[in-house]
Amino acid sequence: MFKKIPRDHLIFFGGAFLIFAVIQVLISAGILNDFFIVIILIGGAMAIVSIGLNLIYGFNGQFSLGQWGFYAIGAYCAADITYRWSVNKSADGLIVVLLAGTFSGLAIVLIRHALSKTRGLDALSAFTLYLLAVIVLILIALQISKFLIPPINSLLHALPPNISMELVFVLSIILAGVVAAEVSFMFGLPVLTLGSDYFGIATLGFTVIVNVLLNNSDTMFGFQEMKGARGMIGIPQVTTWFWVFLFLLLVVIFTRNLLHSSYGRAIVSVREDEIAAKAMGIDVAHYKILTFVIGSFMAGIAGGLYAHVNGFLHPNTFNFIASFNPMIIIVFGGLGSISGTLIAAFTWQVVLEGVLRLILPSGFETWRFVVYPILLIVVMLLRPAGIFGGWEMPYLRQILPPLSHKVKSHSTDDSQSANIKKLTPAPDGGISTENPEATK
Repeated sequence: MFKKIPRDHLIFFGGAFLIFAVIQVLISAGILNDFFIVIILIGGAMAIVSIGLNLIYGFNGQFSLGQWGFYAIGAYCAADITYRWSVNKSADGLIVVLLAGTFSGLAIVLIRHALSKTRGLDALSAFTLYLLAVIVLILIALQISKFLIPPINSLLHALPPNISMELVFVLSIILAGVVAAEVSFMFGLPVLTLGSDYFGIATLGFTVIVNVLLNNSDTMFGFQEMKGARGMIGIPQVTTWFWVFLFLLLVVIFTRNLLHSSYGRAIVSVREDEIAAKAMGIDVAHYKILTFVIGSFMAGIAGGLYAHVNGFLHPNTFNFIASFNPMIIIVFGGLGSISGTLIAAFTWQVVLEGVLRLILPSGFETWRFVVYPILLIVVMLLRPAGIFGGWEMPYLRQILPPLSHKVKSHSTDDSQSANIKKLTPAPDGGISTENPEATK
């Protein structure tokens, strides 16, 4: 009547909830100070953004340096929504982003379905069509939001303040991921047609563009609350260990199930050999853009969580140098390893950004961008597959199902017939064979 739960599932989820409980007890008891609490929370966010990059690069084979740009988009998007609610007591940011994201997502799905039946349309023409549709629908969403903001404000104000704040926070995290995913689709549509190296250069340029736009967000786009190069302050600090653990667990489960599905096998096949994947009938372009969007969605969620840790955002956090952090983490942990990425992300944050800052003398921070590349070079020379290589926890490891009895019987019959076919008449009228055991 009840299906038996596999042992690896029990070990994984039991261990995960044990880790959650231990850290939560340490936080509640005041054993962990604020410094290490922040380190752990940021470590969880780094794990999420790194898993997304590992999905793009480690499993799909697309060398991307734009993950940090989508991380920044998610951070500022979520921060602006919660800032408007906590300071201005208005849900206008939430309503506008919700409608714009929903309308844009529907437009992307419908146009993509229509274009799938059209032959010969190049990527730039398709990008122009998507862009025009998204701009028009965002303008429509702005007009509709004027009628929805007052009743939604009244509804949220009727709730207890803590509940309304948590509700707005959770929705802002999800919408941050949606916005990052939609931007990645628009950006990746023409750029993913480039080769791997050129694609990496284009994504790096995207990160630089995002950083420049954030430095001028108050003057170019009118977001005065973001304060441009001065940095955004007043963001509610509502990210807790519970929310980081919950979103990280959901991301790990989703990634594991995706990779164990037929979609995951197609994603990995593109990494192994694009030509062979095309020969097998796999739509390489479709799976490239799908993986890029999913990985960017995870980066947006991670950015939203990060924005509400310290309550402060600055464009320098998302600069060119810092964009290499997720790449270093997945190389340390192992390309194509979810377990390695998890361990490397928390180790990176706790040891390099936490313990070493307390042990080493003041001023070491200026040398970290020299130490990190040296460590990366050493790992690449001694262990190119990463510290954990392709190792996975039992729950995350894909196990092929056993052969059915019917298949086994067919394989046995085929082997027996192969042995019979190898029997040939000998010149002396006897029987000769290449397999000595066939005559026994």
